[in-house]
Amino acid sequence: MARRAGEFTMTHLFCFGLGYSARIVAERLSARGFATSGTSTTDEGAAALSKSGAAGYVFNGNSPNAQITAALAHASHVLLSVPPGADGDPVFVHHGANIAASPSITWIGYFSTVGVYGDAGGGWVDEETEPRPASERGRRRLAAERRWLELGAKTGKCVMVFRLPGIYGPGRSVLDDLEAGTARRIVKPGQVFNRIHVDDIAAAVVAGIDAPHPGRVFNVTDDEPCPPQDVVAFASRLLGIEPPPEIEFETAPLSSMARSFYSESKRVSNARMKSELRVRLAFPTYRQGIETLLRNRR
Repeated sequence: MARRAGEFTMTHLFCFGLGYSARIVAERLSARGFATSGTSTTDEGAAALSKSGAAGYVFNGNSPNAQITAALAHASHVLLSVPPGADGDPVFVHHGANIAASPSITWIGYFSTVGVYGDAGGGWVDEETEPRPASERGRRRLAAERRWLELGAKTGKCVMVFRLPGIYGPGRSVLDDLEAGTARRIVKPGQVFNRIHVDDIAAAVVAGIDAPHPGRVFNVTDDEPCPPQDVVAFASRLLGIEPPPEIEFETAPLSSMARSFYSESKRVSNARMKSELRVRLAFPTYRQGIETLLRNRR
């Protein structure tokens, strides 16, 4: 039986910010029978979402949308992928009360960042490490995490936080940067980052939906934090090209935001994700991820 406009199935994922990572989650759940919908910041973006099979809505972060309010009254799962601003998390500000009041929503997932840990001097951190965000961006994320977790505790809805490092995948990887001539091999002694393939993010979120852990925070990262220049060198070898020259961090022409990323060095443990969500990474290191991306292009 065809579904009428505005009518929802029992399992309906609503994504605030149906972008690069959330879209893969939505595709996986759609294949399992979920209805999916989500937001874009523009009319054109919302229309494109609707053409792709997910109901599209406009949410610019400045005001609530009555259509979204109506949709949330029937959604079962909500995925939050909109960054907070100076005035807080715009979803919480404009639609938090709708989500709290929805009789059908049972699960809420929030995409955060490992940046909430701040700098660990290259040491290991896990979910029990006290967050000490050094950047304004990290402080905003931590505040948003806490507001959603508090909402879950007050309403009895399952809220799960997924802390993400640098994200890569098809169309968004060091391979693309090298081919575009924008990749740089910046060297800062002792600097290490984690990263995560977009498919592994989706696997962790779906696992969290299948096995809800209310109030739990999970690091969704790969197994091998490493210096960023190593990733560029590896991808260059795969492409059969010379890697870009090494640039010392102190003299590198970086934006203030890019430079802020290098102010924090840490190794992020994913042990809780593996033990509690039973996630088996498809791409445990950048090597498997980049090799697969290149193979799938040929």
